[in-house]
Amino acid sequence: MDTVNRHNVRVSGRADGRPMVFAHGFGCDQHMWRLVAPAFEDEFRVVLFDHAGAGAADPLAYDLTRHASLEGYAQDVVAICRELGVRDGVFVGHSVSSMIGVLADKMAPELFTQLVLVGPSPRYIDDEGYTGGFSRGDIGELLESLESNYLGWSTAMAPVIMGSEHPELVDELEGSFCRTDPDLARRFAEVTFTADNRADLADVHKPTLVLQCTNDVIAPVSVGRYVADALPNGSLVMLDATGHCPHLSAPEDTIAAMAPFVRGEGAATRQ
Repeated sequence: MDTVNRHNVRVSGRADGRPMVFAHGFGCDQHMWRLVAPAFEDEFRVVLFDHAGAGAADPLAYDLTRHASLEGYAQDVVAICRELGVRDGVFVGHSVSSMIGVLADKMAPELFTQLVLVGPSPRYIDDEGYTGGFSRGDIGELLESLESNYLGWSTAMAPVIMGSEHPELVDELEGSFCRTDPDLARRFAEVTFTADNRADLADVHKPTLVLQCTNDVIAPVSVGRYVADALPNGSLVMLDATGHCPHLSAPEDTIAAMAPFVRGEGAATRQ
């Protein structure tokens, strides 16, 4: 159980239930799912973990070469799932973990039969015919700020990511950032914000639910629509929420959107 231990894996819910794997976003840890994951424990075998370099993951889990790309994080997801015997499960990924889940599905298609992508973005940098929400210069400045003054960056970015309407959640996210090793955070940020996984979306043929906030600076509505349209079997649900973390700021709405989809009660309605 080496991989499970290294990534601080926690399993709850029905032992004989269908696996449901939750993956957290940048600067966070598995605790960020605490308002959503328990809602599925009566029916599912819920799996939570911390990415390498995050939360309570073993520091030795992080490898400079392996984690220099999102594929390395996807390999971790595959290893965790195989060690736990996950098959035909549900993958739930927030932000960058949405694309990590897309890559994991390509690597090991037997693991999941459904994906839920919360605030996904396959590319943050604008491109010809594509609006990711940031210019290349914007991302350069973000990474430079993160490297030169990580605590200041955390204070400035937490309300942007969470939405200033939730000061207690802003404080929590800032605290989560501050608990992350600054050097590893900088490396993960570069991997996250410079990745381009648009071409990978066409390879995901599983039913996939995209949850998109109506007001999200990090992954704007145009990106959510792009992802849903690019997925062969994608559907989009808009959440009337501000910020990039609806599983914290609007957990009831997030659960309500996910539940019928993962329970097979009909496909989500494209919006």
